[in-house]
Order: sequence, then C-alpha cells, then structure tokens
Amino acid sequence: MAVGTMPFPHMPTLEGVRLGSAMAGIKKPNRRDVVVFELPEASTVSGVFTRNAFCAAPVTVAKAHLQLAGKNGEVPRYWLINTGNANAGTGDAGHRDALTCCAALAQQARVNDAAVLPFSTGVIGEPMPMARLLDGIPVAFADLAADSQAWQHAAEGILTTDTRPKGASVTLTMGDSEVVINGIAKGSGMIKPNMATMLGFVVTDAGVEQALLDRLLRETVDRSFNCITVDSDTSTNDACMLAATGTGARIESEAHIEIFRNGLQRVMTELAQAIIRDGEGATKFVTLQVDQAHTRQEALDVAFTVAHSPLVKTALYASDANWGRILAAIGRAPVDEFDVKRVTVELGDVRLVENGGRAEGYTEEAGSRVMAEDEITIRISLGRGQENATVWTSDLSHDYVSINADYRS
Repeated sequence: MAVGTMPFPHMPTLEGVRLGSAMAGIKKPNRRDVVVFELPEASTVSGVFTRNAFCAAPVTVAKAHLQLAGKNGEVPRYWLINTGNANAGTGDAGHRDALTCCAALAQQARVNDAAVLPFSTGVIGEPMPMARLLDGIPVAFADLAADSQAWQHAAEGILTTDTRPKGASVTLTMGDSEVVINGIAKGSGMIKPNMATMLGFVVTDAGVEQALLDRLLRETVDRSFNCITVDSDTSTNDACMLAATGTGARIESEAHIEIFRNGLQRVMTELAQAIIRDGEGATKFVTLQVDQAHTRQEALDVAFTVAHSPLVKTALYASDANWGRILAAIGRAPVDEFDVKRVTVELGDVRLVENGGRAEGYTEEAGSRVMAEDEITIRISLGRGQENATVWTSDLSHDYVSINADYRS
C-alpha cells in the first residue's frame, strides 16, 4: 500500500502525441502490458539509461536506435514498452527479439526500424513470449489516442509490482504562451537508479534544441530519479526518456530556460517520489537531507549510506527511535577526515545528535513521536562545507520480503 494519496492527475492533450495500450497476457491475463507512444515527426528526443553492466537487450537496442536516428536525421518517434518480461540476461536471442519487436511496430507505423525505441520491465532471465507480444503490438497501435485516459492506461500498462499508476503534469506560462510537460513512470522495487526497475517517459509540447534537451534531462534526472532508493539494487532495464514535440513555444531565452527547467524538475521529482511512496512493502516515506558537506557527492554518499542501511530501514518500519543506527551509518560513509563533533542529526523537529553524542534535551518520547509518522525527514549537517543533497527512501517491511520471495510464483 502506497504512503500517502497518489491520485492520477489530469494530463492535458499534447498536439501530435498519442498513446495506446493492449492486454497481451505477457505474464498475467486481463491487464495492460503493452504500450505504444507516438510523437510528432518534428520532435526532439533524449534519453538516459541504466549503467548496469548486464543491461537488457531493449536498452542496448534503444541506445543504438537513438544514435542511428540522430545520424540519419530521423526522429525515434515511436516508443514500445512491455511489462511482465525484462528481456534481460537473454543473450543474442533477447537482442533479436528486441529488434523483431521494433520491426513489428515499424511495419504498423510505416517507419524505419530505427524510429522505434523498445523498453521492457519484469522478470529477468526468462525468454520473451514473442507470440503474445507480437499479437499485442497491433492492438496497442490501433488503440492510439491523445486524451488523459490514454495517458493513464499507458501508466497502468508499464507497471510490475507497483500498486498504482504514476503520473505528473505541469503547465508553464512563457510570455503569451503556455507549455505543458506530461510524464509517467513505473517502479517499486529494484530501485536505486544510476543513469537510470525504473522507467520514466516525459513529453512536452515545447520546442527545445537537442543539446539543451540532453543537458536538462541529465540535470533533472540527477536531482530526482538518481536520488531515490528502495533497496539499493540498480536495475538492468532503467531508462528515462524526454521528448519535446515543438508544437508549442520555443525555449530559447535564459528566462524561459529557467522556467522550463524548474517545471521539468517538478515533474521528474514528483514521479521519483511517487516511486518511493509506492515502494515494495513501504509504510514510510523518508526524506534524507544532508547539508554542510564539502562536495555534493559527499552529501550524496552520506545520504545513501543511511538510506541503504537495513538496520535504519527496519527501525523506520518499527517506528523505533534507535538513532544509534543512523549515527553508525553516517560514521561508515566514505567521507575523509570526519570530525564527528561537528555533525548534527535531526529527526523531524527533534535534535538527536550534537557534539559527537546524544543531544542535550533529547527524549525517547520525542523521537518516538516523529518515528510514528508516515512521512519522516532526517536532517544531517556535516559542518564541513556548503554543499547539500536530498535523497528519498522507504522503510524495509515484512511485505517487502514477501513480495520479492513470491515474485516469480
């Protein structure tokens, strides 16, 4: 059950953008599991992908097609997503299957194969049920529509262990014009993206030139999807795509770039946080803020060390104000010349640690009160610089173990 309410938002129609879905029965019957995106011909497309060495076949093909399309001046304007099977750890056969899927959609759309980018999520190491997937592609293509319901159906069609679809949308004012940014994502377990099982698909009607789109995608992903962790496992299939259709206002002036960057960051952050709120077995949504670090990377190292600690995560699940576990995790973070007397730790509005030990005036009752909340903020000040970072994570519950123990059954 997700932490907090997560209603799917209304998604404004974007000119020339259509989405379709189908129930192909790839893993389970009577659920959407094949999704197609269609973008206008003049779109600009950017993507970031997992850095897992065992990256899935669709990741390899998508990266190759993205590069090939750029050289040929062709837009990779069709995205094909399936859930239920990751097509990862499947060798040459999996690579051929990914190419076959692209060819099947390309035939439907009457475009070159390189105009199709494939994405998969689900069980790793199992052959793709190609007959079912190939039957589902024309059904999803025939279902293409531009309305908000099409976005919601697409969000439902990419889920695995997620309990609900995830979407975000913002409308920005650019002088006399408006720009819309819509996005959907999936992810619940195997979440510690590094780009960046997590998939994100974001589309805007703004006109953005390629170099700027690439830069904005990297910057916003680094402060959203790359700042979340459920279980510290980086998926073989992670990807985040950003497309700018160019049917709306062009983003060129520094003022408009800043407005667009902030709007894009909001969408990316909302989607990333939704993944944590819907983390496998999650009962807590935890914000880890680290400041006064020497570098941003140092702040991230401390935040992720705490976020990945099984002892911290189980204490969060138990609502146990065992602050010693937080202190121990901070102490083993890869930080050189750590002066523990400068470190302060706060749990919500309660000071836990100062001067190398328990804060004066701290009480177990005050700590327990904060730990009992569904949403918790842990603030860590290192007292050694001006840099900061924020990471979002969840607790570790019995349900997390059960979900993953039963995943393939």
